[in-house]
Amino acid sequence: MKKFISRLLICTALTGCLASCNNFFDTEYNEGIDVDNGLTSVDNIKYALNGTYYQLFRFYFAGNYSLTIGDMAGDMAYLNGSANHWTTINHYSVTADDSYLSSIWEYGYKVVDNSARIIKAGKELESTTADSDKAALKQYLAEAYGLRGYAMLAMTNIFGKQIKVNETTDNSDAPGIVIIDEPIQAFEEVSRSTVGACYKAILEDFNNALTCYEESGTDGRETNSYLSVAAIEGLMARTYLYLEDFENAAKYAQYALEHSNKKVEAYTEDSYKKLYTGGDSNTESIFRLAIDVNNSWSANSCGNVWTTYGGLPSQRMRNLIADTDCRGSLYLPTIKKGSYTQMQYGGKFWYGGGNTAYATNYVVNAPEMELIIAEAKLRATQPDLNGAKEALLTVAKRNSKITSADDLGNTKEEVFAFLKDERARELFQEGFRFYDLRRWGEKADVYANSEDQVSYKYTNYDISQFCYPIPSDEINAGFGIEQTPNWNNYLPK
Repeated sequence: MKKFISRLLICTALTGCLASCNNFFDTEYNEGIDVDNGLTSVDNIKYALNGTYYQLFRFYFAGNYSLTIGDMAGDMAYLNGSANHWTTINHYSVTADDSYLSSIWEYGYKVVDNSARIIKAGKELESTTADSDKAALKQYLAEAYGLRGYAMLAMTNIFGKQIKVNETTDNSDAPGIVIIDEPIQAFEEVSRSTVGACYKAILEDFNNALTCYEESGTDGRETNSYLSVAAIEGLMARTYLYLEDFENAAKYAQYALEHSNKKVEAYTEDSYKKLYTGGDSNTESIFRLAIDVNNSWSANSCGNVWTTYGGLPSQRMRNLIADTDCRGSLYLPTIKKGSYTQMQYGGKFWYGGGNTAYATNYVVNAPEMELIIAEAKLRATQPDLNGAKEALLTVAKRNSKITSADDLGNTKEEVFAFLKDERARELFQEGFRFYDLRRWGEKADVYANSEDQVSYKYTNYDISQFCYPIPSDEINAGFGIEQTPNWNNYLPK
């Protein structure tokens, strides 16, 4: 039986080296560094950090599960029944023994705990590190803070309620996840913090990351498969949006665009398709995973979810994309395979028409930043309708019939309705829909059960009340983590 946090603690106590327990670091990536006693040089910190990125991009976490769940739990994804993958999430037949949830919890905490160990060791090294290595050390600390913040944000949103709902509900006191400021000692009792405390810790990590970057004198590594200043700012913008701190959401989204020098620029079918041919092909992306032909997840890839395993845009999603919208070049064409309709390309995991398993996940992107700015300006205490429409237009004009801000609506209510649909169109397959529906307080329709009409098994569902259960193996481990009370009472009926 897996007991994720507790198993990881016991391995530390018995061996002093997590690698030997097949936890955390893969020796291929960290060169066998002992994370308890071996982080004694800047080079070793770097090896350990690379191992943490590897855990982040595993298909159990950001390489598939922790991103895909945000689409499969919403109203824009349909499973055609050709394979038994993601049905528990998409059909809302989930239990506390769900394998997707177990993997997200386990690998999320690998990232969190690894990062905590790197941060602790890095701080201890600061006073003895040679001046020539201090900038690199600060940069690695910045990335470790960013990795921990990212993993915490993903898990808090999955296993806790949405922190703010439609400016009327504050779930800050609801149970969140376990915060790991310091590496947890073996056999130590742990407990869940509140959602509000988790968000505070997440922002502290992101702010610490920016401080370390400033002290390093760098903006990040050359490739966007590592967390840069701009990527951290993009994640902060996302976090502030969820907190309904619209001033900071707009500010950090703008910073992310400026510091990354990225913008929305694909407005034709050909240019839009070129964004999704793998690796650095997405010129609008600020942070991506390092998945490629040499480092891919094959049958467990996101590309397989949206092809072989029968993932499709729901008919509602299809209806949102006009014939004049260049995004339809990825989503609308389908082929028939036996009795099932299957996506022809795989959407954002198209990989140039080749093997979709090699396509990567683009995690923080310029279009999301523009949409954050638009929503933040629209929902601010003093709404800036024109500013909101200006930001929204940069994304919406992927539909060639949208040519001016006048096409987006005339009132705040009209523009907000357009923006909600635009986030569905633009961010499909990036894992946001479940959280958007919750934070807007939408009465959602879920479990699309027909491919040729808008039909759902559950309708008018108060999705804002729902969060996923803590894996039962973790609860049963006996180290203090308690289940979310009555979580299953909020499943759709």
